[in-house]
Amino acid sequence: MKKIALAMALGLSVTALSAAPVKVGMITTLTGGGASLGIDIRDGFMLAVKQANNPDLSVVVEDDARKPPLAVQIADKMIQREKVDILTGIVWSNLAMAVVPSAVAQGKFYLSPNAGPSALAGKRCHENYFNVAWQNDNLHEAMGSYATKTGYSKPYILAPNYPAGKDALTGFKRLFKGKLAGETYTKLGQKDYAAEIAQIRASGADSIYFFLPGGMGISFMKQYTQSGVRLPIMGPAFSFDQGILKAVGKAALGVKNSSQWNKDLDNAANQAFVKSFSSEYGRLPSLYASQGFDTANLILSAMKTADVKDTDAFRAALNKADFNSVRGDFKFAANQHPIQNIYVREVIEENGVLTNKVISTALENHSDVYGAKCKL
Repeated sequence: MKKIALAMALGLSVTALSAAPVKVGMITTLTGGGASLGIDIRDGFMLAVKQANNPDLSVVVEDDARKPPLAVQIADKMIQREKVDILTGIVWSNLAMAVVPSAVAQGKFYLSPNAGPSALAGKRCHENYFNVAWQNDNLHEAMGSYATKTGYSKPYILAPNYPAGKDALTGFKRLFKGKLAGETYTKLGQKDYAAEIAQIRASGADSIYFFLPGGMGISFMKQYTQSGVRLPIMGPAFSFDQGILKAVGKAALGVKNSSQWNKDLDNAANQAFVKSFSSEYGRLPSLYASQGFDTANLILSAMKTADVKDTDAFRAALNKADFNSVRGDFKFAANQHPIQNIYVREVIEENGVLTNKVISTALENHSDVYGAKCKL
């Protein structure tokens, strides 16, 4: 009230001074398997916060160690004790399903910088839940389409047995027009893929599509390279991000993968982000970092026009997505998931560093199929 009174006395607009402080609780994976993903999300998010230098935005970060019960415990503490306004940061879909429904039911906003389970895009969508990355199926749909156009007729597909893995292979099969040589769900966090590689060898497959993020993808690629099987490999960006490429090495050269972002997207926001992230952290950004960066900038954009305590106004401000995304054009569908291009990338070597370059657009202005079941 004092801010508003002062603004009126000085003849200033109330809007310019009305933004209340916003407290964000980030729950992400910083240790154990998949820690590199959470670290990149955190670093991208915090880079945007640093650049904005907005004293009204504060962030509390905690490590979920990829354990759903711990994520729930942290979320409860952040909501009840820390009094956060917004939650974000979760990498894994099983953790998102454990945390998000309860958080949004308590009137908190949840902005996903990664996990996009189908359940939360469709019947269980919620007005306080926004996904700033993608719906889980999207990148896999793009590669199903690419596999068809490339002429692969008998791919072998595999993914971990958890919500994102099931969404992944569902997405691939949705746009792939052909028969599968085989379909396997592995254990989440699995490191030994000898049995799966043997199945692939015996299947008569003409290609492989796999979704194995983090350390799982590193283990699979190293073992596959040593196996002597020489089938073309495809995947989503999660299987070929910067961390995996660094660990796998030149065996990944030439692999095609899908992403809604890449460091060579030609827009000013992305060029500035790649330069500033590389300078700040001494490494190239991954898509996880780009998603964290966009999520923070979405929050900052809403803070410019709405008070987080006015949930309707803040929700409307988030929905406008009035910020310069590193992806270029960005907008939300009715279920508050992105409408965006999905690209095909190729792993290349650039100045001695393995990275990705965009070679084509697989899907333009693409959204998810589950939005039709969302009643927002």
